[in-house]
Amino acid sequence: MGAAVAIVDLDRQFGIPGIASVVEGNGGLPKVRVTSSQASGEMYLHGGHVTSWKPTGADEVLFVSSRSRWEDGHAIRGGVPVCFPWFGNKRDDPKAPAHGFVRTKAWQLASIVQAGDTVTVSMFTESGQNTKTWWPADFRLVHRATFGSDLSLELVLTNTGTTALRFEEALHAYLRMGQIEKVRVRGLDGVHYLDKTDQNRDKTQQGKVVITSETDRIYLNTSDAVEIEDPVSHRRTLVAKENSCTTVVWNPWVQKARSMSDLADDDWRQMICIETSNVADFAVNIERGGRHSMKATVRVAGF
Repeated sequence: MGAAVAIVDLDRQFGIPGIASVVEGNGGLPKVRVTSSQASGEMYLHGGHVTSWKPTGADEVLFVSSRSRWEDGHAIRGGVPVCFPWFGNKRDDPKAPAHGFVRTKAWQLASIVQAGDTVTVSMFTESGQNTKTWWPADFRLVHRATFGSDLSLELVLTNTGTTALRFEEALHAYLRMGQIEKVRVRGLDGVHYLDKTDQNRDKTQQGKVVITSETDRIYLNTSDAVEIEDPVSHRRTLVAKENSCTTVVWNPWVQKARSMSDLADDDWRQMICIETSNVADFAVNIERGGRHSMKATVRVAGF
């Protein structure tokens, strides 16, 4: 009853009648549901996590696994998880949660704002006793998602402590594809990358990215947009970014997908992750009182 009352209270405080409402989502978790003339979408307070974006007249753009665990302490499998303050495994603590701790905790709803045909949902999380178990820094992290004909995502980190801090970050977007074997990714030709499936060896991309096996690559020192050609779905998906120096491309392929309990065996065929990020040697340094913003914009067009 307490959770249901909290959701009603949040909707009363932040909802926009006919446009945006706070409702109960999967697993009883609260989410913001947006419906406007340009798009529909969903964003969970759990992880500050966008799980749906569907431009008017188009199919769903984001992939979410039917086997995702919708519960505290577990990341939602799909959509756009927020990775922070480290990416992958924590280098000095193998027991720490993968991709940081913010994607598995409840965030707070800050605002829902309508501007013309777009709706912006802002959520935040802050440092506290629980976060300092894993990371000593003081911080405030905001995830701002704008739903419209484009999906605009912004992470804003403020250093609220008294010392400098260094962190990694990623908007780990799962994009729905028709058939991964036929997908082609443009915009990374000639870029150096670390191949995580081959002992982090430094390699250079030649031409378009084609997924033919497990793929886990960190493309380095790149600020360019990436375009995904999906002939089966007759769609091009463009991911542009700001203040991001790395792009991660990930697909688990056959064996890795089978080893993941929250991913169906064949889900790898219908998804690709294009991650706007600052990771590895491109981690971000912020002085005390400083602020950093990273943005990603997703748009779709016919193929």
